[in-house]
Amino acid sequence: MNRIALTFLLLLPGLLPAQEHYLFIGTYSSPLNEGVHVYRFNSSTGSATPVSSIPSSNPSFITLAPNGKNVFAVFETAPKDGKGGDIASYSFDALTGRLAMLGKTLSGGDHPCHVETDRSGHWLFASNYSSGTLSVLPIDSNGHVGLAKSIRHSGSGPDTSRQKGPHVHGSLISPDNRFLLVTDLGIDKVMIYAFDEKSGSLVRATKPFYQATPGAGPRQICFDPTGNHAYLIEELSGTVVFFKYHNGRLKARQRISTMVEGDRRFPGSADIHVSPDGKFLYASNRGEVNNIAIYKVRPNGKLQLIAHQPTLGKSPRYFSMDPSGNYLLCGNQNSDEIVIFKRDMQTGLLTDSGNRIALGKPVCMKWLPVQ
Repeated sequence: MNRIALTFLLLLPGLLPAQEHYLFIGTYSSPLNEGVHVYRFNSSTGSATPVSSIPSSNPSFITLAPNGKNVFAVFETAPKDGKGGDIASYSFDALTGRLAMLGKTLSGGDHPCHVETDRSGHWLFASNYSSGTLSVLPIDSNGHVGLAKSIRHSGSGPDTSRQKGPHVHGSLISPDNRFLLVTDLGIDKVMIYAFDEKSGSLVRATKPFYQATPGAGPRQICFDPTGNHAYLIEELSGTVVFFKYHNGRLKARQRISTMVEGDRRFPGSADIHVSPDGKFLYASNRGEVNNIAIYKVRPNGKLQLIAHQPTLGKSPRYFSMDPSGNYLLCGNQNSDEIVIFKRDMQTGLLTDSGNRIALGKPVCMKWLPVQ
């Protein structure tokens, strides 16, 4: 067969090589399972095949080292000894798809619920919800995590049931690795820190925070693919805030609801992501709502709400699009299942693929190409 004929055959539908990625899933411990799970996900078919798992205690949120050789997980606990939760580090064997525990260290606070690495892979940021602390931890060349240095937030919000004190919920490193954006649900602020990747130090930026609407409850924040726009999900108010971002500064340009007009239920908004092509934004609501709000992203970054997709389960705490953008995987924490939706690239709308991952209390998903 000559080269032209071979090229033609490879371009025919169904004959392209399958796009496969490792899918890492963090969970809360449950009778159904305990630990971090690894699957192989096929972006052509939307199917997931289990590869391995490793027992761990409430490894709710996970992240990968930039080089893909290590996985880090928070153990979302607050032991009675007062020492706080843990950060665990694992090595990952890309040939076998297996994780091996390297060790764990204290997270620098109670109930760590989020973890992020800087872009050099030398530093880890842990968000400790109950204690309202943000921690920085060094990562050595072998993937071991060192001792935490913590920053304690202060303040409160008007919601006396949820905002009696600070509750750090997440962090996001800027594309240039110079600033860390930290969402604090308890004090209605996105704190902004200047970051030095050589020393790991964090100092308050020139404009040290974005003040959210009182009682809104900032939860998570994400960038679009350009890095010039950021989007914040507010858990208590059920709103998304669009920002222009530049050099450690957030300038709010729009605030838009995630809810169907007239729906007065508590939103319990949870997660937010922009599609890989930057054309659509998705935000999840929990409680009695259990849906994903779908927005079209205009060229100027502003949002137009176009649809709501029921999540076909309970409490969509986290969702993630596969790297191809073909599928959106929704982790329904309280119905013990990840629902795999097919994503229409042109309209942004979601349809049920029929594929599922049965897993107790799924929380977080991360991706790595299969070599």
